[in-house]
Amino acid sequence: MISTVIRTCFPIAAAVLQEKADEINKLNVFPVPDGDTGTNMSLTLATVVHEVESLPDSASMTDVAQAITHGSLMGARGNSGVITSQILRGVAEGLVPVKGEHAMPSEVASALRNGVTVAFKAVRKPVEGTILTVLRDVSAKADQLAKTRDMTLDDMLDQIVVEAYESVARTPDLLPVLKENGVVDSGAYGLATFIEAFVNAYRGRSDELTDFQTTVSTGDAKSQVANVVDIEINDDWAGSEFRYCTEFLFHADSPRFDEEACLRYFASMGDCELLVGSNPDYKCHVHTNRPDRVIRHMLHRGQVWNVFVHNMDLEAQERTEGIRADKAVGVPRKPLGFVAVAAGSGEADILTSLGVDVVVQGGQTMNPSTADILAAIESCNADEVIVLPDNGNIRMAAEAAASTCESCKAYVVVTHSVLQAFAAMLVVEAEEGAEANVEAMAEAVEGVRDGEVTTAVRDSQAADGSPIHAGDVMGIQDGKISVVGSDVTNVTLQLIDLMQAEEEGDTLTILAGSDLDDDAFEALQEAIAEAQPDLEIDAHRGEQPLYPVVFSIE
Repeated sequence: MISTVIRTCFPIAAAVLQEKADEINKLNVFPVPDGDTGTNMSLTLATVVHEVESLPDSASMTDVAQAITHGSLMGARGNSGVITSQILRGVAEGLVPVKGEHAMPSEVASALRNGVTVAFKAVRKPVEGTILTVLRDVSAKADQLAKTRDMTLDDMLDQIVVEAYESVARTPDLLPVLKENGVVDSGAYGLATFIEAFVNAYRGRSDELTDFQTTVSTGDAKSQVANVVDIEINDDWAGSEFRYCTEFLFHADSPRFDEEACLRYFASMGDCELLVGSNPDYKCHVHTNRPDRVIRHMLHRGQVWNVFVHNMDLEAQERTEGIRADKAVGVPRKPLGFVAVAAGSGEADILTSLGVDVVVQGGQTMNPSTADILAAIESCNADEVIVLPDNGNIRMAAEAAASTCESCKAYVVVTHSVLQAFAAMLVVEAEEGAEANVEAMAEAVEGVRDGEVTTAVRDSQAADGSPIHAGDVMGIQDGKISVVGSDVTNVTLQLIDLMQAEEEGDTLTILAGSDLDDDAFEALQEAIAEAQPDLEIDAHRGEQPLYPVVFSIE
Protein backbone atom coordinates (compact mmCIF):
# COMPACT_ATOMS: atom_id res chain seq x y z
CA MET A 1 0.00 0.00 0.00
CA ILE A 2 1.06 3.58 -0.60
CA SER A 3 0.86 4.15 3.16
CA THR A 4 3.63 1.59 3.68
CA VAL A 5 5.83 3.32 1.10
CA ILE A 6 5.41 6.68 2.83
CA ARG A 7 6.03 5.23 6.30
CA THR A 8 9.19 3.47 5.08
CA CYS A 9 10.74 6.32 3.09
CA PHE A 10 9.80 9.34 5.19
CA PRO A 11 12.07 8.57 8.22
CA ILE A 12 15.03 7.88 5.91
CA ALA A 13 14.58 11.19 4.07
CA ALA A 14 14.14 13.04 7.36
CA ALA A 15 17.41 11.58 8.65
CA VAL A 16 19.27 12.76 5.54
CA LEU A 17 17.97 16.29 5.99
CA GLN A 18 18.98 16.21 9.64
CA GLU A 19 22.55 15.33 8.60
CA LYS A 20 22.59 18.35 6.27
CA ALA A 21 20.93 20.76 8.71
CA ASP A 22 24.13 22.70 9.44
CA GLU A 23 24.90 23.05 5.73
CA ILE A 24 21.38 24.39 5.14
CA ASN A 25 21.65 26.75 8.13
CA LYS A 26 24.71 28.45 6.67
CA LEU A 27 22.84 29.28 3.47
CA ASN A 28 20.10 31.03 5.46
CA VAL A 29 19.97 34.76 4.61
CA PHE A 30 16.25 35.23 3.89
CA PRO A 31 14.05 36.57 5.41
CA VAL A 32 16.84 37.16 7.95
CA PRO A 33 20.31 35.53 8.21
CA ASP A 34 19.57 33.82 11.52
CA GLY A 35 20.97 30.47 10.43
CA ASP A 36 18.13 28.20 11.59
CA THR A 37 16.35 26.98 8.46
CA GLY A 38 17.97 23.54 8.42
CA THR A 39 17.39 23.08 12.13
CA ASN A 40 13.76 24.14 11.93
CA MET A 41 13.00 21.93 8.94
CA SER A 42 14.72 18.99 10.63
CA LEU A 43 12.81 19.46 13.90
CA THR A 44 9.54 19.67 11.98
CA LEU A 45 10.27 16.43 10.13
CA ALA A 46 11.37 14.70 13.34
CA THR A 47 7.96 15.31 14.90
CA VAL A 48 6.28 13.87 11.81
CA VAL A 49 8.50 10.79 11.99
CA HIS A 50 7.46 10.24 15.61
CA GLU A 51 3.76 10.50 14.70
CA VAL A 52 4.04 8.20 11.68
CA GLU A 53 6.09 5.56 13.52
CA SER A 54 3.47 5.49 16.26
CA LEU A 55 0.80 4.26 13.83
CA PRO A 56 -0.23 0.59 13.78
CA ASP A 57 0.92 -1.60 10.89
CA SER A 58 -2.61 -1.59 9.49
CA ALA A 59 -2.74 2.23 9.15
CA SER A 60 -4.28 3.49 5.93
CA MET A 61 -3.04 6.41 3.82
CA THR A 62 -5.78 8.49 5.46
CA ASP A 63 -4.25 7.66 8.85
CA VAL A 64 -0.77 8.48 7.58
CA ALA A 65 -1.94 11.81 6.11
CA GLN A 66 -3.59 12.72 9.41
CA ALA A 67 -0.41 11.82 11.31
CA ILE A 68 1.71 13.91 8.93
CA THR A 69 -0.70 16.85 9.19
CA HIS A 70 -0.92 16.70 12.98
CA GLY A 71 2.78 15.99 13.54
CA SER A 72 4.01 18.73 11.25
CA LEU A 73 1.54 21.23 12.75
CA MET A 74 2.56 20.43 16.33
CA GLY A 75 6.28 20.32 15.57
CA ALA A 76 6.60 23.12 13.01
CA ARG A 77 9.47 25.44 13.97
CA GLY A 78 10.20 28.80 12.42
CA ASN A 79 9.04 30.25 9.14
CA SER A 80 10.61 27.42 7.14
CA GLY A 81 9.19 24.71 9.40
CA VAL A 82 5.65 26.06 9.20
CA ILE A 83 5.77 26.28 5.41
CA THR A 84 7.27 22.78 5.24
CA SER A 85 4.41 21.52 7.38
CA GLN A 86 1.90 22.80 4.86
CA ILE A 87 3.78 21.26 1.93
CA LEU A 88 3.77 17.90 3.71
CA ARG A 89 0.11 18.22 4.59
CA GLY A 90 -0.92 19.08 1.04
CA VAL A 91 1.07 16.29 -0.61
CA ALA A 92 -0.01 13.69 1.97
CA GLU A 93 -3.68 14.59 1.60
CA GLY A 94 -3.23 14.46 -2.16
CA LEU A 95 -2.04 10.84 -1.91
CA VAL A 96 -5.08 9.63 0.06
CA PRO A 97 -7.07 8.68 -3.06
CA VAL A 98 -4.28 6.33 -4.26
CA LYS A 99 -5.59 2.75 -4.18
CA GLY A 100 -2.62 0.75 -5.41
CA GLU A 101 0.65 -0.13 -3.71
CA HIS A 102 2.43 2.49 -5.78
CA ALA A 103 1.12 5.77 -7.11
CA MET A 104 0.76 6.39 -10.82
CA PRO A 105 2.58 9.36 -12.36
CA SER A 106 -0.73 11.23 -12.67
CA GLU A 107 -1.42 10.63 -8.96
CA VAL A 108 1.98 11.97 -7.95
CA ALA A 109 1.36 15.05 -10.09
CA SER A 110 -2.04 15.52 -8.46
CA ALA A 111 -0.57 15.22 -4.95
CA LEU A 112 2.12 17.82 -5.73
CA ARG A 113 -0.52 20.18 -7.13
CA ASN A 114 -2.40 19.85 -3.85
CA GLY A 115 0.82 20.61 -1.98
CA VAL A 116 1.21 23.82 -3.99
CA THR A 117 -2.39 24.83 -3.26
CA VAL A 118 -2.15 24.25 0.50
CA ALA A 119 1.32 25.80 0.93
CA PHE A 120 0.61 28.94 -1.09
CA LYS A 121 -2.68 29.42 0.75
CA ALA A 122 -0.81 29.46 4.07
CA VAL A 123 1.58 32.26 3.01
CA ARG A 124 -0.02 35.68 2.69
CA LYS A 125 2.85 37.19 0.70
CA PRO A 126 4.66 34.46 -1.28
CA VAL A 127 8.18 35.45 -2.36
CA GLU A 128 9.81 34.17 -5.53
CA GLY A 129 13.15 32.40 -5.15
CA THR A 130 12.17 30.44 -2.04
CA ILE A 131 11.00 26.95 -1.06
CA LEU A 132 7.58 27.76 -2.57
CA THR A 133 9.14 28.43 -5.97
CA VAL A 134 10.88 25.05 -5.98
CA LEU A 135 7.66 23.31 -4.94
CA ARG A 136 5.76 24.99 -7.77
CA ASP A 137 8.49 24.16 -10.32
CA VAL A 138 8.57 20.53 -9.24
CA SER A 139 4.77 20.33 -9.48
CA ALA A 140 4.80 21.85 -12.97
CA LYS A 141 7.47 19.34 -14.05
CA ALA A 142 5.37 16.48 -12.65
CA ASP A 143 2.34 17.70 -14.59
CA GLN A 144 4.40 17.77 -17.79
CA LEU A 145 5.85 14.29 -17.23
CA ALA A 146 2.49 12.78 -16.31
CA LYS A 147 1.27 13.63 -19.81
CA THR A 148 4.24 11.91 -21.46
CA ARG A 149 3.49 8.60 -23.15
CA ASP A 150 5.06 5.54 -21.43
CA MET A 151 6.34 7.61 -18.51
CA THR A 152 7.17 5.30 -15.59
CA LEU A 153 6.96 6.32 -11.96
CA ASP A 154 10.69 5.68 -11.44
CA ASP A 155 11.73 7.92 -14.32
CA MET A 156 9.27 10.59 -13.23
CA LEU A 157 10.62 10.68 -9.68
CA ASP A 158 14.21 10.86 -10.92
CA GLN A 159 13.45 13.79 -13.20
CA ILE A 160 11.57 15.55 -10.41
CA VAL A 161 14.73 15.43 -8.31
CA VAL A 162 16.72 17.03 -11.12
CA GLU A 163 14.08 19.75 -11.51
CA ALA A 164 14.20 20.44 -7.78
CA TYR A 165 17.95 21.13 -7.83
CA GLU A 166 17.78 23.10 -11.07
CA SER A 167 15.05 25.24 -9.51
CA VAL A 168 17.23 25.77 -6.42
CA ALA A 169 20.09 26.93 -8.65
CA ARG A 170 17.76 29.55 -10.16
CA THR A 171 16.72 31.07 -6.81
CA PRO A 172 19.48 33.75 -6.75
CA ASP A 173 18.13 35.15 -10.02
CA LEU A 174 14.71 35.60 -8.41
CA LEU A 175 15.65 36.92 -4.97
CA PRO A 176 18.34 39.66 -4.96
CA VAL A 177 19.43 39.09 -1.35
CA LEU A 178 20.53 35.58 -2.32
CA LYS A 179 22.67 36.83 -5.21
CA GLU A 180 24.17 39.56 -3.01
CA ASN A 181 25.28 36.93 -0.48
CA GLY A 182 26.37 34.30 -3.01
CA VAL A 183 23.92 31.63 -1.86
CA VAL A 184 20.86 29.72 -2.97
CA ASP A 185 17.73 29.78 -0.83
CA SER A 186 18.19 27.60 2.24
CA GLY A 187 14.61 26.37 2.47
CA ALA A 188 14.59 25.57 -1.25
CA TYR A 189 17.81 23.58 -0.88
CA GLY A 190 16.33 21.79 2.13
CA LEU A 191 13.25 20.78 0.14
CA ALA A 192 15.36 19.49 -2.77
CA THR A 193 17.49 17.51 -0.32
CA PHE A 194 14.40 15.91 1.23
CA ILE A 195 12.88 15.07 -2.17
CA GLU A 196 16.10 13.45 -3.39
CA ALA A 197 16.50 11.44 -0.17
CA PHE A 198 12.88 10.28 -0.33
CA VAL A 199 13.25 9.17 -3.95
CA ASN A 200 16.53 7.39 -3.19
CA ALA A 201 14.84 5.57 -0.31
CA TYR A 202 11.96 4.57 -2.57
CA ARG A 203 14.36 3.36 -5.27
CA GLY A 204 16.44 1.49 -2.68
CA ARG A 205 19.69 3.32 -3.27
CA SER A 206 21.87 5.94 -1.63
CA ASP A 207 23.95 7.09 -4.62
CA GLU A 208 23.17 9.98 -6.91
CA LEU A 209 20.70 9.52 -9.74
CA THR A 210 22.36 8.88 -13.10
CA ASP A 211 20.51 5.95 -14.66
CA PHE A 212 17.72 7.72 -16.54
CA GLN A 213 17.30 9.70 -19.72
CA THR A 214 17.02 13.44 -19.25
CA THR A 215 18.92 16.56 -20.23
CA VAL A 216 20.97 16.60 -17.04
CA SER A 217 21.79 14.27 -14.17
CA THR A 218 21.20 14.99 -10.51
CA GLY A 219 24.96 15.31 -10.11
CA ASP A 220 25.00 18.02 -12.78
CA ALA A 221 22.02 19.77 -11.19
CA LYS A 222 23.74 19.70 -7.81
CA SER A 223 26.88 21.18 -9.34
CA GLN A 224 24.78 24.08 -10.63
CA VAL A 225 23.76 24.71 -7.04
CA ALA A 226 27.35 24.43 -5.82
CA ASN A 227 28.52 26.91 -8.45
CA VAL A 228 26.39 29.67 -6.96
CA VAL A 229 27.17 28.90 -3.33
CA ASP A 230 29.99 30.75 -1.61
CA ILE A 231 28.65 31.37 1.84
CA GLU A 232 29.21 34.93 3.01
CA ILE A 233 29.78 36.10 6.56
CA ASN A 234 27.18 38.91 6.46
CA ASP A 235 29.09 41.33 8.67
CA ASP A 236 27.27 44.17 6.94
CA TRP A 237 23.76 42.92 7.71
CA ALA A 238 21.94 45.78 9.44
CA GLY A 239 19.31 43.56 11.03
CA SER A 240 15.64 42.98 10.47
CA GLU A 241 13.11 45.60 11.48
CA PHE A 242 11.74 42.94 13.83
CA ARG A 243 13.93 41.09 16.30
CA TYR A 244 11.93 38.21 17.74
CA CYS A 245 10.74 35.14 15.86
CA THR A 246 7.61 34.26 17.85
CA GLU A 247 5.77 30.98 17.41
CA PHE A 248 3.28 28.99 19.45
CA LEU A 249 0.37 26.57 19.31
CA PHE A 250 -3.11 27.98 19.77
CA HIS A 251 -6.48 26.43 20.59
CA ALA A 252 -9.42 28.70 19.77
CA ASP A 253 -12.21 29.04 22.34
CA SER A 254 -14.86 29.82 19.76
CA PRO A 255 -15.92 28.05 16.53
CA ARG A 256 -16.29 31.59 15.12
CA PHE A 257 -12.59 32.40 15.56
CA ASP A 258 -11.70 34.91 12.80
CA GLU A 259 -8.53 33.71 11.05
CA GLU A 260 -8.25 36.73 8.76
CA ALA A 261 -8.59 39.17 11.66
CA CYS A 262 -5.86 37.27 13.49
CA LEU A 263 -3.51 37.48 10.51
CA ARG A 264 -4.21 41.20 10.11
CA TYR A 265 -3.25 41.70 13.76
CA PHE A 266 -0.03 39.70 13.28
CA ALA A 267 0.79 41.85 10.24
CA SER A 268 0.26 45.02 12.29
CA MET A 269 2.78 43.72 14.85
CA GLY A 270 5.48 42.48 12.47
CA ASP A 271 6.02 40.40 9.35
CA CYS A 272 6.41 36.79 8.15
CA GLU A 273 3.01 36.15 9.70
CA LEU A 274 1.63 32.62 9.40
CA LEU A 275 -1.48 30.96 10.81
CA VAL A 276 -1.87 27.32 9.78
CA GLY A 277 -4.23 24.57 10.84
CA SER A 278 -8.01 24.61 11.22
CA ASN A 279 -10.39 25.53 14.00
CA PRO A 280 -9.77 24.96 16.85
CA ASP A 281 -6.05 24.07 16.56
CA TYR A 282 -3.49 26.35 14.91
CA LYS A 283 0.21 27.03 14.64
CA CYS A 284 1.04 30.75 14.89
CA HIS A 285 4.23 32.42 13.64
CA VAL A 286 5.28 36.07 13.35
CA HIS A 287 8.47 38.17 13.46
CA THR A 288 7.82 41.02 15.89
CA ASN A 289 9.40 43.35 18.43
CA ARG A 290 6.58 42.71 20.93
CA PRO A 291 6.01 38.98 21.39
CA ASP A 292 4.33 39.77 24.70
CA ARG A 293 1.56 41.71 22.97
CA VAL A 294 1.06 39.02 20.35
CA ILE A 295 0.71 36.30 22.97
CA ARG A 296 -1.56 38.44 25.17
CA HIS A 297 -3.80 39.15 22.17
CA MET A 298 -4.18 35.44 21.49
CA LEU A 299 -4.78 34.58 25.17
CA HIS A 300 -7.98 36.61 24.98
CA ARG A 301 -9.17 34.32 22.19
CA GLY A 302 -8.10 30.89 23.36
CA GLN A 303 -5.29 28.85 24.87
CA VAL A 304 -1.58 29.21 24.07
CA TRP A 305 1.18 26.66 24.63
CA ASN A 306 4.57 25.48 23.28
CA VAL A 307 5.77 29.08 23.00
CA PHE A 308 9.16 29.71 21.35
CA VAL A 309 10.67 33.19 21.12
CA HIS A 310 13.98 33.45 19.27
CA ASN A 311 16.22 36.53 19.16
CA MET A 312 17.11 36.68 15.46
CA ASP A 313 19.85 39.29 16.00
CA LEU A 314 21.75 36.90 18.26
CA GLU A 315 21.12 33.95 15.95
CA ALA A 316 22.50 35.96 13.02
CA GLN A 317 25.64 36.71 15.03
CA GLU A 318 26.05 33.01 15.83
CA ARG A 319 25.69 32.17 12.13
CA THR A 320 28.37 34.73 11.28
CA GLU A 321 30.82 33.39 13.84
CA GLY A 322 30.19 29.81 12.75
CA ILE A 323 30.87 30.60 9.10
CA ARG A 324 33.96 32.58 10.03
CA ALA A 325 35.29 29.62 12.01
CA ASP A 326 34.51 27.21 9.16
CA LYS A 327 36.34 29.35 6.65
CA ALA A 328 39.47 29.24 8.83
CA VAL A 329 39.44 25.44 9.27
CA GLY A 330 41.93 23.70 7.03
CA VAL A 331 43.25 26.95 5.55
CA PRO A 332 47.01 27.39 6.03
CA ARG A 333 47.88 30.34 8.24
CA LYS A 334 49.25 33.28 6.26
CA PRO A 335 52.38 35.12 7.31
CA LEU A 336 50.79 38.54 6.61
CA GLY A 337 47.18 39.68 6.36
CA PHE A 338 45.39 42.98 5.78
CA VAL A 339 42.21 44.56 7.15
CA ALA A 340 40.71 47.77 5.78
CA VAL A 341 37.54 49.80 6.33
CA ALA A 342 35.30 50.84 3.43
CA ALA A 343 31.97 52.62 3.15
CA GLY A 344 30.94 51.51 -0.34
CA SER A 345 30.76 48.22 -2.22
CA GLY A 346 32.96 49.55 -5.01
CA GLU A 347 35.60 50.62 -2.50
CA ALA A 348 35.48 47.17 -0.93
CA ASP A 349 35.91 45.46 -4.30
CA ILE A 350 38.99 47.56 -5.10
CA LEU A 351 40.55 46.87 -1.70
CA THR A 352 39.98 43.14 -2.16
CA SER A 353 41.58 43.24 -5.61
CA LEU A 354 44.62 44.94 -4.06
CA GLY A 355 45.09 42.13 -1.53
CA VAL A 356 43.02 43.13 1.51
CA ASP A 357 41.81 39.97 3.26
CA VAL A 358 38.90 41.39 5.25
CA VAL A 359 36.97 44.59 4.51
CA VAL A 360 34.98 46.02 7.42
CA GLN A 361 31.92 48.06 6.53
CA GLY A 362 32.19 51.57 7.92
CA GLY A 363 33.18 55.15 7.35
CA GLN A 364 31.92 58.62 8.15
CA THR A 365 28.78 58.46 10.37
CA MET A 366 29.02 54.66 10.62
CA ASN A 367 32.22 53.90 12.48
CA PRO A 368 32.87 50.22 13.22
CA SER A 369 33.59 49.26 16.82
CA THR A 370 36.82 47.97 18.30
CA ALA A 371 35.15 44.54 18.49
CA ASP A 372 34.29 44.67 14.76
CA ILE A 373 37.88 45.41 13.81
CA LEU A 374 39.28 42.84 16.26
CA ALA A 375 37.03 40.15 14.76
CA ALA A 376 38.27 41.11 11.29
CA ILE A 377 41.91 40.88 12.41
CA GLU A 378 41.36 37.44 13.88
CA SER A 379 39.51 36.18 10.81
CA CYS A 380 42.53 36.95 8.60
CA ASN A 381 44.15 33.75 9.94
CA ALA A 382 47.58 35.38 9.71
CA ASP A 383 50.66 35.64 11.93
CA GLU A 384 50.81 39.41 11.41
CA VAL A 385 48.01 41.75 10.33
CA ILE A 386 48.12 45.35 9.11
CA VAL A 387 44.98 47.44 9.64
CA LEU A 388 44.01 50.44 7.50
CA PRO A 389 41.27 52.44 9.30
CA ASP A 390 40.69 54.79 6.32
CA ASN A 391 39.03 57.44 8.49
CA GLY A 392 40.34 59.65 11.30
CA ASN A 393 37.38 58.75 13.50
CA ILE A 394 38.18 55.05 13.22
CA ARG A 395 41.89 55.28 14.03
CA MET A 396 41.50 54.87 17.81
CA ALA A 397 39.22 51.85 17.47
CA ALA A 398 41.72 50.25 15.08
CA GLU A 399 44.63 50.90 17.45
CA ALA A 400 42.65 49.52 20.40
CA ALA A 401 41.81 46.38 18.42
CA ALA A 402 45.43 45.91 17.37
CA SER A 403 46.72 46.30 20.91
CA THR A 404 44.25 43.82 22.40
CA CYS A 405 44.57 41.13 19.73
CA GLU A 406 46.06 37.94 21.17
CA SER A 407 45.87 35.66 18.15
CA CYS A 408 48.48 37.56 16.12
CA LYS A 409 50.68 40.64 16.01
CA ALA A 410 48.66 43.55 14.63
CA TYR A 411 49.78 46.95 13.31
CA VAL A 412 47.92 50.08 12.19
CA VAL A 413 48.94 52.22 9.23
CA VAL A 414 47.14 55.51 9.77
CA THR A 415 45.02 56.22 6.70
CA HIS A 416 42.40 58.97 6.65
CA SER A 417 40.69 57.82 3.46
CA VAL A 418 40.17 54.71 1.40
CA LEU A 419 42.23 56.31 -1.37
CA GLN A 420 45.21 56.42 0.97
CA ALA A 421 44.61 52.73 1.61
CA PHE A 422 44.79 52.10 -2.16
CA ALA A 423 48.18 53.79 -2.31
CA ALA A 424 49.38 51.87 0.73
CA MET A 425 48.37 48.48 -0.68
CA LEU A 426 50.10 49.21 -4.01
CA VAL A 427 53.53 49.23 -2.32
CA VAL A 428 53.08 46.02 -0.32
CA GLU A 429 55.82 43.44 -0.69
CA ALA A 430 54.20 40.16 0.38
CA GLU A 431 57.54 38.43 1.06
CA GLU A 432 58.57 41.15 3.51
CA GLY A 433 57.51 41.19 7.15
CA ALA A 434 54.89 43.47 8.64
CA GLU A 435 57.31 46.06 10.05
CA ALA A 436 58.98 46.68 6.68
CA ASN A 437 55.61 46.95 4.95
CA VAL A 438 54.21 49.28 7.61
CA GLU A 439 57.12 51.65 6.99
CA ALA A 440 56.69 51.55 3.20
CA MET A 441 52.91 51.92 3.39
CA ALA A 442 53.12 54.89 5.74
CA GLU A 443 55.55 56.59 3.36
CA ALA A 444 53.16 55.96 0.42
CA VAL A 445 50.26 57.47 2.36
CA GLU A 446 52.18 60.70 2.93
CA GLY A 447 52.22 61.36 -0.80
CA VAL A 448 48.42 61.19 -1.15
CA ARG A 449 46.30 64.35 -0.87
CA ASP A 450 42.56 63.84 -0.50
CA GLY A 451 39.51 65.78 -1.53
CA GLU A 452 35.86 65.09 -0.70
CA VAL A 453 32.61 66.61 -1.93
CA THR A 454 29.44 66.36 0.10
CA THR A 455 26.33 68.32 1.07
CA ALA A 456 25.96 70.34 4.26
CA VAL A 457 23.23 69.05 6.59
CA ARG A 458 23.28 72.14 8.82
CA ASP A 459 24.49 75.75 8.86
CA SER A 460 28.22 76.13 9.47
CA GLN A 461 31.20 78.07 8.15
CA ALA A 462 34.11 77.38 5.84
CA ALA A 463 37.80 77.49 6.78
CA ASP A 464 37.95 81.17 5.78
CA GLY A 465 34.93 82.01 7.96
CA SER A 466 32.41 82.38 5.14
CA PRO A 467 28.93 81.07 5.94
CA ILE A 468 27.65 77.64 4.91
CA HIS A 469 23.94 76.85 4.77
CA ALA A 470 22.22 73.51 4.95
CA GLY A 471 22.02 72.09 1.42
CA ASP A 472 25.20 73.78 0.18
CA VAL A 473 27.74 71.58 -1.62
CA MET A 474 31.09 71.56 0.17
CA GLY A 475 34.58 70.69 -1.03
CA ILE A 476 36.74 69.37 1.82
CA GLN A 477 40.53 69.19 1.82
CA ASP A 478 42.51 67.72 4.73
CA GLY A 479 39.40 67.92 6.90
CA LYS A 480 38.83 71.60 6.16
CA ILE A 481 35.96 73.04 4.12
CA SER A 482 37.78 74.87 1.35
CA VAL A 483 35.10 75.33 -1.33
CA VAL A 484 31.37 76.01 -1.04
CA GLY A 485 28.89 76.05 -3.91
CA SER A 486 25.62 74.69 -5.20
CA ASP A 487 26.79 72.16 -7.80
CA VAL A 488 28.82 68.96 -7.35
CA THR A 489 30.70 69.36 -10.61
CA ASN A 490 31.68 73.00 -10.03
CA VAL A 491 32.74 72.39 -6.43
CA THR A 492 34.82 69.38 -7.50
CA LEU A 493 36.55 71.39 -10.25
CA GLN A 494 37.29 74.28 -7.87
CA LEU A 495 38.69 71.94 -5.21
CA ILE A 496 40.96 70.17 -7.71
CA ASP A 497 42.15 73.53 -9.07
CA LEU A 498 42.90 74.73 -5.54
CA MET A 499 44.88 71.61 -4.67
CA GLN A 500 46.79 71.68 -7.95
CA ALA A 501 47.69 75.31 -7.35
CA GLU A 502 49.14 74.41 -3.95
CA GLU A 503 51.10 71.41 -5.24
CA GLU A 504 50.82 70.04 -8.73
CA GLY A 505 50.18 66.31 -9.05
CA ASP A 506 50.22 63.90 -11.97
CA THR A 507 47.42 61.44 -11.19
CA LEU A 508 43.84 61.90 -10.03
CA THR A 509 42.05 58.87 -8.58
CA ILE A 510 38.33 59.59 -8.29
CA LEU A 511 35.46 57.53 -6.88
CA ALA A 512 31.76 58.04 -7.61
CA GLY A 513 29.39 57.77 -4.66
CA SER A 514 26.04 56.00 -4.60
CA ASP A 515 24.25 59.33 -5.20
CA LEU A 516 26.13 60.10 -8.43
CA ASP A 517 24.82 58.20 -11.46
CA ASP A 518 26.97 57.00 -14.36
CA ASP A 519 25.99 59.81 -16.73
CA ALA A 520 26.81 62.51 -14.19
CA PHE A 521 30.09 60.76 -13.33
CA GLU A 522 31.11 60.60 -17.00
CA ALA A 523 30.26 64.27 -17.48
CA LEU A 524 32.34 65.14 -14.42
CA GLN A 525 35.34 63.26 -15.81
CA GLU A 526 35.04 65.13 -19.11
CA ALA A 527 34.91 68.45 -17.27
CA ILE A 528 38.01 67.56 -15.23
CA ALA A 529 39.91 66.45 -18.36
CA GLU A 530 39.11 69.77 -20.04
CA ALA A 531 40.10 71.84 -17.00
CA GLN A 532 43.20 69.77 -16.12
CA PRO A 533 44.55 68.36 -19.41
CA ASP A 534 47.86 67.28 -17.83
CA LEU A 535 46.21 65.29 -15.04
CA GLU A 536 45.84 61.54 -15.61
CA ILE A 537 42.39 60.41 -14.44
CA ASP A 538 41.79 56.99 -12.85
CA ALA A 539 38.02 56.74 -12.28
CA HIS A 540 36.03 54.06 -10.44
CA ARG A 541 32.66 53.59 -8.82
CA GLY A 542 33.14 53.59 -5.06
CA GLU A 543 29.42 53.57 -4.16
CA GLN A 544 30.17 55.34 -0.88
CA PRO A 545 27.16 57.04 0.74
CA LEU A 546 26.93 60.75 1.58
CA TYR A 547 29.94 61.71 -0.55
CA PRO A 548 29.09 61.81 -4.29
CA VAL A 549 32.76 62.42 -5.06
CA VAL A 550 35.98 61.52 -3.27
CA PHE A 551 39.36 61.81 -4.95
CA SER A 552 43.08 61.91 -4.37
CA ILE A 553 45.92 63.63 -6.16
CA GLU A 554 49.44 62.19 -6.32
